Amino acid sequence: MQTHEQYIKECLKLARQGEGQVSPNPLVGSLVLDKNGEIVGKGYHQKYGEPHAEVNTLNMAGNKAKGGTIYVNLEPCSHHGKTPPCADRIIKEGLKKVVIGMQDPNPKVAGSGIKKLNDAGIEVVTDILEGECKKLNEIFIKNIKEKKSFIAVKTASTIDGKIAASSKSSKWITSEKARNKVQQLRNKYDAILTGSGTVLEDDPSLTCRMDNGRNPVRIIIDSTLKTSPTAKVYNQCGTQVWVAVADFIEDEKIKNYPKHINFIKCPLSNAKKIDLNYLTKKLYENNIYSIMIEAGGLLNGAFIKENLVDKLYLFVAPKILGDNAGLSIFDGFNINNIKKCINIEFKSIERLEPDLLLESYIK
Repeated sequence: MQTHEQYIKECLKLARQGEGQVSPNPLVGSLVLDKNGEIVGKGYHQKYGEPHAEVNTLNMAGNKAKGGTIYVNLEPCSHHGKTPPCADRIIKEGLKKVVIGMQDPNPKVAGSGIKKLNDAGIEVVTDILEGECKKLNEIFIKNIKEKKSFIAVKTASTIDGKIAASSKSSKWITSEKARNKVQQLRNKYDAILTGSGTVLEDDPSLTCRMDNGRNPVRIIIDSTLKTSPTAKVYNQCGTQVWVAVADFIEDEKIKNYPKHINFIKCPLSNAKKIDLNYLTKKLYENNIYSIMIEAGGLLNGAFIKENLVDKLYLFVAPKILGDNAGLSIFDGFNINNIKKCINIEFKSIERLEPDLLLESYIK
Protein backbone atom coordinates (compact mmCIF):
# COMPACT_ATOMS: atom_id res chain seq x y z
CA MET A 1 0.00 0.00 0.00
CA GLN A 2 1.28 3.47 -0.88
CA THR A 3 1.82 6.31 1.60
CA HIS A 4 -0.30 9.43 2.04
CA GLU A 5 2.44 11.40 0.29
CA GLN A 6 2.39 9.12 -2.74
CA TYR A 7 -1.37 9.42 -3.11
CA ILE A 8 -1.27 13.22 -2.76
CA LYS A 9 1.43 13.31 -5.44
CA GLU A 10 -1.01 11.47 -7.68
CA CYS A 11 -3.66 14.07 -6.84
CA LEU A 12 -1.27 16.86 -7.86
CA LYS A 13 -0.57 15.09 -11.15
CA LEU A 14 -4.31 14.78 -11.82
CA ALA A 15 -4.90 18.42 -10.83
CA ARG A 16 -2.42 19.74 -13.42
CA GLN A 17 -4.66 18.40 -16.18
CA GLY A 18 -7.00 21.30 -15.44
CA GLU A 19 -4.40 23.99 -16.28
CA GLY A 20 -5.84 26.63 -18.56
CA GLN A 21 -9.44 25.55 -17.93
CA VAL A 22 -10.40 26.22 -14.30
CA SER A 23 -9.29 29.81 -13.58
CA PRO A 24 -10.18 31.51 -11.25
CA ASN A 25 -10.76 28.23 -9.41
CA PRO A 26 -7.83 26.24 -7.97
CA LEU A 27 -6.28 23.16 -9.55
CA VAL A 28 -7.59 20.12 -7.70
CA GLY A 29 -7.13 16.39 -8.17
CA SER A 30 -8.59 13.56 -6.13
CA LEU A 31 -8.67 9.79 -5.81
CA VAL A 32 -10.73 7.32 -3.76
CA LEU A 33 -9.66 4.07 -2.13
CA ASP A 34 -12.26 1.50 -1.14
CA LYS A 35 -12.30 -0.03 2.34
CA ASN A 36 -9.72 -2.59 1.16
CA GLY A 37 -7.27 0.10 0.02
CA GLU A 38 -7.83 -0.35 -3.72
CA ILE A 39 -8.13 2.72 -5.97
CA VAL A 40 -11.70 2.82 -7.27
CA GLY A 41 -11.96 6.41 -8.51
CA LYS A 42 -9.81 9.23 -9.91
CA GLY A 43 -10.74 12.71 -11.06
CA TYR A 44 -9.83 16.35 -11.31
CA HIS A 45 -11.56 19.72 -11.67
CA GLN A 46 -11.86 19.93 -15.45
CA LYS A 47 -13.47 23.29 -16.14
CA TYR A 48 -14.65 26.37 -14.27
CA GLY A 49 -18.31 26.07 -13.37
CA GLU A 50 -18.33 22.29 -13.75
CA PRO A 51 -18.14 19.61 -10.99
CA HIS A 52 -15.18 19.70 -8.64
CA ALA A 53 -12.52 16.99 -8.44
CA GLU A 54 -14.14 15.17 -5.50
CA VAL A 55 -17.46 14.88 -7.32
CA ASN A 56 -15.85 13.48 -10.47
CA THR A 57 -13.90 11.01 -8.37
CA LEU A 58 -16.90 9.85 -6.35
CA ASN A 59 -18.98 9.52 -9.52
CA MET A 60 -16.38 7.11 -10.86
CA ALA A 61 -16.15 5.17 -7.59
CA GLY A 62 -19.89 4.77 -7.15
CA ASN A 63 -20.95 2.62 -4.16
CA LYS A 64 -17.37 1.31 -3.82
CA ALA A 65 -16.48 4.54 -2.02
CA LYS A 66 -18.47 3.64 1.11
CA GLY A 67 -16.19 3.00 4.06
CA GLY A 68 -13.15 4.10 2.06
CA THR A 69 -10.70 7.01 1.94
CA ILE A 70 -10.65 10.03 -0.36
CA TYR A 71 -7.44 11.94 -1.11
CA VAL A 72 -7.51 15.53 -2.35
CA ASN A 73 -4.78 18.18 -2.62
CA LEU A 74 -7.06 20.98 -1.37
CA GLU A 75 -9.60 21.04 1.46
CA PRO A 76 -13.08 20.11 0.18
CA CYS A 77 -15.38 23.11 -0.11
CA SER A 78 -18.18 23.58 2.41
CA HIS A 79 -20.22 26.29 0.70
CA HIS A 80 -22.55 26.63 -2.26
CA GLY A 81 -20.83 28.30 -5.22
CA LYS A 82 -21.19 27.27 -8.85
CA THR A 83 -21.61 23.72 -7.50
CA PRO A 84 -22.83 22.16 -4.20
CA PRO A 85 -20.42 21.62 -1.26
CA CYS A 86 -17.99 18.75 -1.81
CA ALA A 87 -17.84 18.07 1.94
CA ASP A 88 -21.56 17.26 1.89
CA ARG A 89 -21.08 14.79 -0.96
CA ILE A 90 -18.23 13.05 0.89
CA ILE A 91 -20.42 12.68 3.98
CA LYS A 92 -23.34 11.38 1.90
CA GLU A 93 -21.17 8.70 0.27
CA GLY A 94 -20.17 7.30 3.66
CA LEU A 95 -16.40 7.68 3.49
CA LYS A 96 -14.45 7.02 6.69
CA LYS A 97 -11.31 9.06 6.06
CA VAL A 98 -10.30 12.19 4.13
CA VAL A 99 -6.63 13.01 3.48
CA ILE A 100 -5.96 16.63 2.48
CA GLY A 101 -2.85 18.29 1.09
CA MET A 102 -3.56 21.81 2.31
CA GLN A 103 -6.26 23.94 3.89
CA ASP A 104 -8.22 26.17 1.52
CA PRO A 105 -7.14 29.85 1.93
CA ASN A 106 -10.57 31.02 0.73
CA PRO A 107 -12.33 32.60 3.76
CA LYS A 108 -15.54 30.92 2.59
CA VAL A 109 -13.90 27.56 3.34
CA ALA A 110 -10.71 28.03 5.45
CA GLY A 111 -11.16 25.08 7.78
CA SER A 112 -14.94 24.87 7.67
CA GLY A 113 -14.79 21.95 5.25
CA ILE A 114 -12.54 20.06 7.66
CA LYS A 115 -14.83 20.92 10.58
CA LYS A 116 -17.91 19.71 8.72
CA LEU A 117 -16.21 16.39 7.98
CA ASN A 118 -15.02 15.98 11.58
CA ASP A 119 -18.48 16.79 12.91
CA ALA A 120 -19.84 13.99 10.71
CA GLY A 121 -17.46 11.52 12.38
CA ILE A 122 -15.02 11.32 9.47
CA GLU A 123 -11.29 11.10 10.23
CA VAL A 124 -9.39 13.95 8.56
CA VAL A 125 -5.64 13.95 7.94
CA THR A 126 -4.23 17.33 6.84
CA ASP A 127 -1.06 19.05 5.57
CA ILE A 128 0.32 16.23 3.43
CA LEU A 129 2.94 17.69 1.04
CA GLU A 130 1.57 21.11 1.95
CA GLY A 131 4.46 22.96 0.28
CA GLU A 132 3.96 21.20 -3.05
CA CYS A 133 0.21 21.77 -2.84
CA LYS A 134 0.70 25.50 -2.21
CA LYS A 135 3.13 25.79 -5.13
CA LEU A 136 0.63 24.17 -7.49
CA ASN A 137 -2.00 26.74 -6.54
CA GLU A 138 0.22 29.77 -5.98
CA ILE A 139 -1.87 31.79 -8.43
CA PHE A 140 -5.12 30.98 -6.63
CA ILE A 141 -3.57 31.71 -3.22
CA LYS A 142 -2.40 35.19 -4.24
CA ASN A 143 -5.77 35.97 -5.85
CA ILE A 144 -7.61 34.98 -2.69
CA LYS A 145 -5.26 36.53 -0.13
CA GLU A 146 -4.23 39.75 -1.89
CA LYS A 147 -6.97 40.32 -4.49
CA LYS A 148 -4.24 40.85 -7.09
CA SER A 149 -3.10 39.13 -10.27
CA PHE A 150 -0.20 36.69 -10.03
CA ILE A 151 2.54 38.01 -12.32
CA ALA A 152 5.43 36.07 -13.84
CA VAL A 153 8.23 37.14 -16.20
CA LYS A 154 9.42 34.73 -18.89
CA THR A 155 12.82 35.29 -20.50
CA ALA A 156 14.98 33.36 -22.97
CA SER A 157 18.63 34.34 -22.91
CA THR A 158 22.23 33.39 -23.49
CA ILE A 159 24.24 32.38 -20.46
CA ASP A 160 25.46 35.98 -20.16
CA GLY A 161 21.89 37.26 -19.89
CA LYS A 162 21.30 38.56 -23.42
CA ILE A 163 17.96 38.26 -25.20
CA ALA A 164 19.20 39.67 -28.51
CA ALA A 165 22.29 40.95 -30.27
CA SER A 166 22.77 44.71 -30.72
CA SER A 167 21.14 44.33 -34.14
CA LYS A 168 18.08 42.91 -32.27
CA SER A 169 18.66 39.51 -33.85
CA SER A 170 17.15 36.94 -31.45
CA LYS A 171 15.67 33.98 -33.38
CA TRP A 172 16.32 31.55 -31.97
CA ILE A 173 18.32 31.72 -28.73
CA THR A 174 16.69 28.65 -27.18
CA SER A 175 15.76 25.29 -28.68
CA GLU A 176 12.45 24.00 -29.97
CA LYS A 177 12.02 21.98 -26.78
CA ALA A 178 12.26 25.15 -24.68
CA ARG A 179 9.87 27.00 -26.99
CA ASN A 180 7.35 24.17 -26.64
CA LYS A 181 7.56 24.59 -22.87
CA VAL A 182 6.69 28.26 -23.33
CA GLN A 183 3.48 27.20 -25.09
CA GLN A 184 2.56 25.14 -22.03
CA LEU A 185 3.08 28.21 -19.86
CA ARG A 186 0.92 30.32 -22.17
CA ASN A 187 -1.84 27.78 -21.72
CA LYS A 188 -1.44 28.02 -17.93
CA TYR A 189 -1.69 31.80 -17.57
CA ASP A 190 -4.82 33.88 -18.14
CA ALA A 191 -2.92 36.52 -20.09
CA ILE A 192 0.35 37.33 -21.88
CA LEU A 193 1.68 40.89 -21.62
CA THR A 194 4.22 42.63 -23.81
CA GLY A 195 5.25 46.12 -24.83
CA SER A 196 4.85 48.09 -28.04
CA GLY A 197 8.56 47.63 -28.83
CA THR A 198 8.16 43.86 -29.06
CA VAL A 199 5.08 44.22 -31.27
CA LEU A 200 6.87 46.64 -33.60
CA GLU A 201 10.05 44.57 -33.80
CA ASP A 202 8.71 40.98 -33.89
CA ASP A 203 5.00 41.28 -34.78
CA PRO A 204 4.14 38.27 -32.53
CA SER A 205 0.74 36.61 -32.31
CA LEU A 206 1.12 35.64 -28.62
CA THR A 207 -1.22 32.70 -29.09
CA CYS A 208 -0.88 29.20 -27.62
CA ARG A 209 0.36 26.73 -30.21
CA MET A 210 -0.05 23.69 -27.97
CA ASP A 211 -2.43 20.90 -28.93
CA ASN A 212 -5.75 21.54 -27.15
CA GLY A 213 -4.23 24.65 -25.59
CA ARG A 214 -6.13 27.80 -24.69
CA ASN A 215 -5.15 31.13 -26.23
CA PRO A 216 -4.36 33.61 -23.45
CA VAL A 217 -5.77 37.11 -23.21
CA ARG A 218 -3.23 39.43 -24.87
CA ILE A 219 -2.18 42.67 -23.19
CA ILE A 220 -0.10 45.32 -24.98
CA ILE A 221 1.43 48.33 -23.24
CA ASP A 222 1.52 51.09 -25.87
CA SER A 223 1.35 54.47 -24.15
CA THR A 224 1.34 56.59 -27.33
CA LEU A 225 -0.47 54.03 -29.50
CA LYS A 226 2.25 53.60 -32.11
CA THR A 227 1.59 49.93 -32.92
CA SER A 228 -0.19 49.18 -36.18
CA PRO A 229 -3.92 48.35 -36.06
CA THR A 230 -3.08 45.42 -38.38
CA ALA A 231 -0.47 43.85 -36.03
CA LYS A 232 -0.91 40.10 -35.62
CA VAL A 233 -1.45 40.44 -31.88
CA TYR A 234 -4.68 42.34 -32.60
CA ASN A 235 -6.19 39.53 -34.68
CA GLN A 236 -9.26 37.87 -33.20
CA CYS A 237 -8.43 34.42 -31.81
CA GLY A 238 -11.26 33.75 -29.38
CA THR A 239 -9.86 35.67 -26.43
CA GLN A 240 -9.73 39.31 -25.40
CA VAL A 241 -7.12 41.89 -26.35
CA TRP A 242 -6.34 44.75 -23.97
CA VAL A 243 -4.21 47.77 -24.84
CA ALA A 244 -2.88 50.10 -22.14
CA VAL A 245 -2.51 53.68 -23.39
CA ALA A 246 -1.77 57.01 -21.76
CA ASP A 247 -4.81 58.84 -20.46
CA PHE A 248 -4.25 61.69 -22.93
CA ILE A 249 -4.81 59.47 -26.00
CA GLU A 250 -7.85 60.74 -27.86
CA ASP A 251 -10.81 58.51 -28.68
CA GLU A 252 -10.49 59.44 -32.36
CA LYS A 253 -7.13 57.70 -32.52
CA ILE A 254 -8.52 54.62 -30.76
CA LYS A 255 -11.28 54.36 -33.38
CA ASN A 256 -8.66 53.36 -35.96
CA TYR A 257 -8.21 50.01 -34.20
CA PRO A 258 -10.36 46.86 -34.44
CA LYS A 259 -13.56 47.16 -32.44
CA HIS A 260 -12.93 43.99 -30.42
CA ILE A 261 -9.90 45.57 -28.68
CA ASN A 262 -10.39 46.83 -25.11
CA PHE A 263 -8.48 49.98 -24.17
CA ILE A 264 -7.41 51.01 -20.68
CA LYS A 265 -6.46 54.67 -20.33
CA CYS A 266 -3.77 54.86 -17.66
CA PRO A 267 -2.13 57.73 -15.79
CA LEU A 268 1.61 58.10 -16.29
CA SER A 269 4.24 57.58 -13.61
CA ASN A 270 6.91 60.12 -12.68
CA ALA A 271 9.07 58.49 -15.38
CA LYS A 272 6.38 59.34 -17.99
CA LYS A 273 5.57 55.65 -18.41
CA ILE A 274 2.29 53.79 -17.94
CA ASP A 275 1.48 53.49 -14.23
CA LEU A 276 1.88 49.72 -13.86
CA ASN A 277 0.18 49.56 -10.45
CA TYR A 278 -2.90 51.22 -11.90
CA LEU A 279 -2.86 48.94 -14.93
CA THR A 280 -2.53 45.68 -13.00
CA LYS A 281 -5.31 46.75 -10.64
CA LYS A 282 -7.62 47.36 -13.60
CA LEU A 283 -6.68 44.03 -15.20
CA TYR A 284 -7.55 42.17 -11.98
CA GLU A 285 -10.87 43.98 -11.85
CA ASN A 286 -11.51 42.64 -15.36
CA ASN A 287 -11.02 39.03 -14.23
CA ILE A 288 -7.42 38.60 -15.38
CA TYR A 289 -5.99 36.64 -12.47
CA SER A 290 -2.59 35.60 -13.81
CA ILE A 291 -0.24 37.33 -16.25
CA MET A 292 2.97 36.18 -17.91
CA ILE A 293 5.19 38.95 -19.23
CA GLU A 294 7.07 38.26 -22.47
CA ALA A 295 8.81 41.55 -23.14
CA GLY A 296 12.12 43.39 -23.42
CA GLY A 297 14.52 44.20 -20.63
CA LEU A 298 13.16 47.66 -19.82
CA LEU A 299 9.57 46.50 -19.33
CA ASN A 300 10.72 43.42 -17.40
CA GLY A 301 12.78 45.69 -15.18
CA ALA A 302 9.95 48.19 -14.72
CA PHE A 303 7.64 45.51 -13.33
CA ILE A 304 10.36 44.33 -10.94
CA LYS A 305 11.09 47.88 -9.77
CA GLU A 306 7.40 48.28 -8.90
CA ASN A 307 7.48 45.03 -6.86
CA LEU A 308 4.82 43.52 -9.08
CA VAL A 309 6.62 40.30 -10.09
CA ASP A 310 5.96 37.07 -8.21
CA LYS A 311 7.86 34.56 -10.32
CA LEU A 312 10.53 34.22 -13.01
CA TYR A 313 10.83 31.60 -15.74
CA LEU A 314 14.43 31.97 -16.90
CA PHE A 315 15.18 29.91 -20.01
CA VAL A 316 18.95 29.80 -20.47
CA ALA A 317 20.71 28.56 -23.62
CA PRO A 318 24.31 27.27 -23.59
CA LYS A 319 25.47 30.25 -25.64
CA ILE A 320 27.65 33.29 -24.97
CA LEU A 321 27.02 36.55 -26.80
CA GLY A 322 29.91 38.37 -25.16
CA ASP A 323 28.80 41.84 -26.24
CA ASN A 324 27.70 44.51 -23.76
CA ALA A 325 25.81 46.20 -26.59
CA GLY A 326 23.46 43.20 -26.68
CA LEU A 327 20.01 43.50 -25.12
CA SER A 328 19.70 42.26 -21.54
CA ILE A 329 16.85 40.33 -19.95
CA PHE A 330 16.48 43.07 -17.30
CA ASP A 331 17.37 46.72 -17.72
CA GLY A 332 16.80 50.18 -16.30
CA PHE A 333 17.91 49.74 -12.67
CA ASN A 334 20.96 52.06 -12.63
CA ILE A 335 22.59 50.16 -9.74
CA ASN A 336 26.16 51.19 -8.91
CA ASN A 337 26.75 48.97 -5.87
CA ILE A 338 26.74 45.17 -6.17
CA LYS A 339 25.19 44.92 -2.70
CA LYS A 340 22.04 46.56 -4.08
CA CYS A 341 21.37 43.81 -6.59
CA ILE A 342 17.87 42.39 -6.62
CA ASN A 343 18.10 38.90 -5.18
CA ILE A 344 16.16 35.95 -6.50
CA GLU A 345 15.76 32.38 -5.28
CA PHE A 346 16.16 29.44 -7.64
CA LYS A 347 13.43 26.94 -6.79
CA SER A 348 13.88 24.33 -9.48
CA ILE A 349 15.96 23.55 -12.55
CA GLU A 350 14.45 21.70 -15.50
CA ARG A 351 16.60 20.34 -18.32
CA LEU A 352 15.19 21.05 -21.76
CA GLU A 353 18.20 19.82 -23.70
CA PRO A 354 20.30 21.65 -24.55
CA ASP A 355 18.73 24.45 -22.49
CA LEU A 356 17.80 24.97 -18.85
CA LEU A 357 14.68 26.41 -17.25
CA LEU A 358 15.36 28.10 -13.90
CA GLU A 359 12.09 28.53 -12.04
CA SER A 360 12.73 31.37 -9.61
CA TYR A 361 11.13 33.86 -7.23
CA ILE A 362 11.99 37.41 -6.25
CA LYS A 363 13.26 37.41 -2.67
